[in-house]
Amino acid sequence: MPAYIHRPVTVFPTTHQVTTDQIADDIRHHHAAHPKLGAILRIVANTGVRTRHFTRPLDAPTVAGDAGISDRSAAAFGDALDLATEAARRTLTHHRLEPDDIDAIITTHSTGWAVPNLDIHLINRLGLSPHVRRIALTTLACAGGTQALIRAIDMATMRTQPKVLVVAAEVISAVYNHADNAVEHMIYKALFGDSAAATIVTAQPLGPGIRVDSPADTYEHVLPDSLTRYNGRVDAAGFHFDSTKAALTAADDVLPDLMKWLGSDLVDFGVIHPGSQRIINDTARALGLDAHDTRHSTDTLTEEGNLGGPSVLRILERTYTEPPANGAHGVMVAYGPGFTTAAIRGTWHA
Repeated sequence: MPAYIHRPVTVFPTTHQVTTDQIADDIRHHHAAHPKLGAILRIVANTGVRTRHFTRPLDAPTVAGDAGISDRSAAAFGDALDLATEAARRTLTHHRLEPDDIDAIITTHSTGWAVPNLDIHLINRLGLSPHVRRIALTTLACAGGTQALIRAIDMATMRTQPKVLVVAAEVISAVYNHADNAVEHMIYKALFGDSAAATIVTAQPLGPGIRVDSPADTYEHVLPDSLTRYNGRVDAAGFHFDSTKAALTAADDVLPDLMKWLGSDLVDFGVIHPGSQRIINDTARALGLDAHDTRHSTDTLTEEGNLGGPSVLRILERTYTEPPANGAHGVMVAYGPGFTTAAIRGTWHA
């Protein structure tokens, strides 16, 4: 039985759009004596990100201020929940579904500790059935959107005509922290944005979308001995996101295995997580795609930043504005801390 991934809806904070120039000024202000300040500002300017949305102002205590972990965690989860609720509601409306139509909900959220997590909160806020099946993914970060879709495909292909609601929400401005002053930390200050996105995965098509024939068309991979390439950390000062120099080549290290899984299948379009412009370019090159084929990934990075888990849903939403031809072969790829890779291959169903 196939599964169908339908058009997502992405929600951004509307009041705080932050430019890279503003972030550069903020870094300059807080780290005026940094011995590598000139190099940092050049790297920040070349991240490929022009603007991003934050749920709170850049100078808020929980962003560039000195708020501790308690305030940062509460703000990040509360803001993510509000974005997630709006994205889920808009998705149900777009697909003409009622809360009782949803058989399962899968959420992904890594920025802000909370028990219960998004799944329980959204069941209450949306009025979903108390018997709805649920999976809450809480540490997958940038790979979360694709990983959540993989779990939804598992559900859709194992049960009779289910409707699975997938919701990804990240307030990555929570890791914007001036206690971190390494060069990679400065890059992350400029790279990330806040958002939430939601979509529906079903066993029967509700409209255009990506058809995935079976769970065999999904891919999960953990790169051996890669725990520190990208990793999160929590202390009294807040959330932190660290990486090593080996992170720069992590995608290249896993691409041979990914291509072995794809085999000789030709790829007509890609939904590539915008971890950075290099990650987009390296993945596209391996898939045989050009800059036009990956324009939605690049435009997302430029205009909204790396959105973490919601990124692939946002790129898929952009893909609907210029959809591939019916039957076109595509692949969705995302990378996350660990170093992990999640991918889905399918055909465009028009």
